[in-house]
Parts: sequence; C-alpha cells; structure tokens
Amino acid sequence: MRFLLYLILIILNFLFGINNYPIVLVHGFMGWGENEMGGYSYWGGKNNYVKMLEDKGHKVLEVSVGPVSSNYERAIEMYYQLKGGQVDYGKIHSQKYKIIQKPSEKNYQGLYPEWSQDNPIHIIGHSMGGQTARMLDYLLSQEFFEDKDGLIKEKSELLGSSSKEYIYSITAISTPHNGTTLSEIITKTIPFIQYFIGIAGVVGTDFYNFDLEQWGFKRNLKESWSSYLYRMRNHISWKTKNIASWDLSLSGAEELNSLFQISSDIYYFSIITSTTMKKEKSDFHIPVKGTSIITRTRSKIIGSRNGYWSDGNKTTSEWYENDGVVNSISMKAPISKSNGSDATSKYDPKDLLITGQWYWIRIPRMDHWNIIGHLANKERKEISKSFFISHLNRLSDLPSR
Repeated sequence: MRFLLYLILIILNFLFGINNYPIVLVHGFMGWGENEMGGYSYWGGKNNYVKMLEDKGHKVLEVSVGPVSSNYERAIEMYYQLKGGQVDYGKIHSQKYKIIQKPSEKNYQGLYPEWSQDNPIHIIGHSMGGQTARMLDYLLSQEFFEDKDGLIKEKSELLGSSSKEYIYSITAISTPHNGTTLSEIITKTIPFIQYFIGIAGVVGTDFYNFDLEQWGFKRNLKESWSSYLYRMRNHISWKTKNIASWDLSLSGAEELNSLFQISSDIYYFSIITSTTMKKEKSDFHIPVKGTSIITRTRSKIIGSRNGYWSDGNKTTSEWYENDGVVNSISMKAPISKSNGSDATSKYDPKDLLITGQWYWIRIPRMDHWNIIGHLANKERKEISKSFFISHLNRLSDLPSR
C-alpha cells in the first residue's frame, strides 16, 4: 500500500510539478508590518526571516493588518493589501458596529494584484493570524448582502461575490483555533507590545500603529506612547465582539468555528508549540528549562487554571499544556459544537498529502515567541529557522494545479 502511495506521488509530481505560489505572512495579535518597528521584524526579530526565505528562492509577501481588530476586519484588510484598492468593511458590518465603512487611510496599491484562481497563495499565520487566514477563506467563499432580506449584494469585490481556489494552503502557527484561556490577561496587559517595544527601541516614536482608523481612532500629533496605549486600551471597541479579545476567547473562537467550513481544495497545516511539562504528582503544567523569563509567568498561569465557555462549561486538564500564550491543545484543529472537529492527521513526510484536512506538527520546547525568532536561546533560534526553511520547502513541493 505504501509503495502504491509513493508511486502515485511520483506520478503527480511528474505531471504537475512543484508550485511557485507566493507565501503570504500574516501576523498575530499586537503584531506589526515590515516598516513599523524599525529594523526589528515580526518574523525573526533581528534575523529577518522574510529576507532569509527570499534568499532561499521563495517569493514572500508580508501584510500588516489591525493588531487588535477582529478577524473579520483583519481578513478584509489582508485582501485589499494583496489585491489593491479601497478597504470596504461592508454596509451591514459597518452599521452594526458604527465604524467607518471605507476609511480613506486604508487604500492600497496591492502586493499581489494578479491574485486569482490561477495565481493562488500560501498563507502562513502566526497566532491570531491563523484565524485571520481562515476568515479570509470564509469571506472569499461566500456572498454577502447589505440588506437583511438578502436581496441586495454588498458592493465590494470581496463581499459581493464568491471567489474559489484563491488560497492553496493555510499554515497556522501556534494558533488558538479554539481560543486561549489567557485571553483576558492578554487584552488587559497587552504583553506583546510590552515584550517587544523595548527590544525594538522605538518607545515614543511613530512606528507602531493600532490601525483603528475605521473607529476614528488615531495617534495624536506628538502624543506619547503611554497616552496612545492608554486611550486604545480604554476604547469603546473593547466592549463589542468586533475586536481581537472576543475572537481569542474560548466562546469567541467557538463562534468563529461554527461559521467556518474546511475547504476541500486547501492544504492545511497546524504547528503546535509547547514550553511546559506536567508537574510531578499533579495535572498542572510548569515551564521547561530554556523558557524565557518573560514567558515563564504566563505559562505557569495557563498551566494551572481553567477557562470557561459562555455556557459555564470549563476546560479540562488537557488544556494545561501551553506555549506561554496559547493552550497547546487549542492549536491542533478547530472544533465547534455545530461542526464538530475538523479532520486531522499527524504529519508524516512519507505520506501523500491531501487537501481538506489538518496536518499537525508538534515542536516541543518552543514557546509562542521562540517559533518566530523572538526571546529564544541559540538552540531555539536554530530550531525556529530550520522549521521555516523546511516548511516553505514543504509548501513548494506540493503539486501545482
């Protein structure tokens, strides 16, 4: 049987060849674009992974979407940054949340205007970026209407029509498919910026932007970083479901999963990270050796406390293992009450890969930031680099359409 699979794979590769579709990177909660943090890249830190991967022959595109926005708005921004044009959040959504439907500041030239069914993309999303990738697939596959009776289609190119096979693969790295029990702490303390603003050395500069122009929220001229951060944290948007904090919660993620359907024409990969181990004579988890000081505290919190869904049900001890931000079990594949669990399989390089299911890859002793090149010791940095290089080769080896 295995020989037959090998033979089929060889034939497919001979007939279709490898693909050269571009890789699109989408950052997670509190992330940033290539020009926002000086020379400190979201993807690799001082060791810019985009350049590293381009030097290996890959075409890599990096988008910069709202760092605290909902996945719906992030996915729409991602679409227009790739295709080009004026962002349009849709009439119904904009009226519901009282936002600016077409903020003038969000009009893009297009990183990949030829994007189409014939020119698909690979998407790699870190953390919340994995949710954003799935949201984009959902928006591409559906038609949306601007009236409640479903008679008048939305005017935007994205929302008013369906576009199939634009996405060839989705890779979700350390993604809270089913939410994280740290969501409340994340939104209250905003640790990502606290971690990296100092490292980047840009406190008080104009580099970082929360990209909330749709809410009419902008940084004032000569406003200090602390004031800007304070105003953002107390903004009215946090009291709605149209914000990252909801999508990252257990109930918010479950709500998203009830909307999304796995696509039969997309290859899916889940990268599971973990920096904890089970405590002796206990179900709790504690950080392993090599976990950074900044990550250790939060990994202990996740490793010893339960989370709750809106119906009052709480997580089990399986949720204690984590990477310092996300519960490892949540990274495997999306689950919802209405759809159940998406199909999954442990990745085996000897297997013939098929579309329409998640292939999961576990990377132990790797925390939420190490995997993208931050806060890592020498060993973890090398593992991170090796993963990105090998995974992009893996994506390129998939047969072209």
